[in-house]
Amino acid sequence: MSDNRSLQDSVRLLYEGRSKRATRFRYGLLIFDVATIIFFLATATMEFAQWILVADIVIGSLIVVDLVMRFWIATNRLRLLRRVYILVDLVVLASLIAAPFFGQGLAVLRVLRSLRLVHSYHLLRDLRRDALFFRRHEDTILAAINLTVFIFAMTALVYALRAGDEPGLNNYVDALYFTVATLTTTGFGDIAMTTPAGRLLSVGIMVVGVGLFLQLVRAIFSPAKVKHKCPECGLTKHDVDAIHCKHCGHDLKIETEGAT
Repeated sequence: MSDNRSLQDSVRLLYEGRSKRATRFRYGLLIFDVATIIFFLATATMEFAQWILVADIVIGSLIVVDLVMRFWIATNRLRLLRRVYILVDLVVLASLIAAPFFGQGLAVLRVLRSLRLVHSYHLLRDLRRDALFFRRHEDTILAAINLTVFIFAMTALVYALRAGDEPGLNNYVDALYFTVATLTTTGFGDIAMTTPAGRLLSVGIMVVGVGLFLQLVRAIFSPAKVKHKCPECGLTKHDVDAIHCKHCGHDLKIETEGAT
């Protein structure tokens, strides 16, 4: 029992610890996530083939191992199950399992795995500590990632739900083109939703997407801030060269690398 507990604690330290080993492990998970997203994007509209099946099995197995480990070390498994990236991985696994029976028809849903990129508190903490550029431009980077993830996630939904049912919407590229045109309110009109379900989906893209787009614009043009919690008043954002908190005047010791 003690050996099992010790192993569980070791795995938890990999996922949540602050050691260099844990940091390298989480960066490895990030690389894996990015690689799988690129693979899913590249193969979303390809005909189902044997090599894709082999790759799906390998990726699916690694995702299962990751999920099992996360549930094993979780103190509240029910709360973990409600997290976005866990639900997304379950959808991805379902599409991987369905592929041999239904072909690549549901493969586009795997692109939703891109939602994982901005939902890891521990990874964000690592990036703030290790990368000066990320600390200085965190809001801009996260806003850009959020917008990119939204575009590809909506493209996946448009393709999976409406491809073939709307005029001019026949493949993944058509879905991407329609999503970007709708998001930017350009509305060329060569691809337009004609059904109630399609129009409701368009409304969702515009309402949510425009908000994300404005968030990115605001993050780009607003003065750069660095996240550092003031020990006196709790203010979390300060100028990159601040030595005193603007809110309460308390001395700050913001970590820097000496760069100007």
